[in-house]
Amino acid sequence: MSKRIRYSEEPIGEIKLVPDFLPSPEELALKNEQTKVTISLSSESVAFFKEEAKKHDMQYQKMIRQLLDEYVAQQKRR
Repeated sequence: MSKRIRYSEEPIGEIKLVPDFLPSPEELALKNEQTKVTISLSSESVAFFKEEAKKHDMQYQKMIRQLLDEYVAQQKRR
C-alpha cells in the first residue's frame, strides 16, 4: 500500500498560467468534408506509407490524406 499524502496550508510558490491550446469538444466533433477518389500510386509509395503507418499504429490512407492536406495548407500560405 502506498504512503498517505499529507497536505499542508503552506504556499506552493509562483504559479505560471499556461494558455489553453486544446480544441473545444465542438471542434473535435467536426469532421472535414471528404471526397472519395480513386488514385493509382506506385507500389513503392504505398509500401512506404503502410510500413510507416504500422510503426505509428494508424491507417496508411489517413497518413496520405494528412500529407496532402498539409501540402495544400502550405501552398495556400504562399
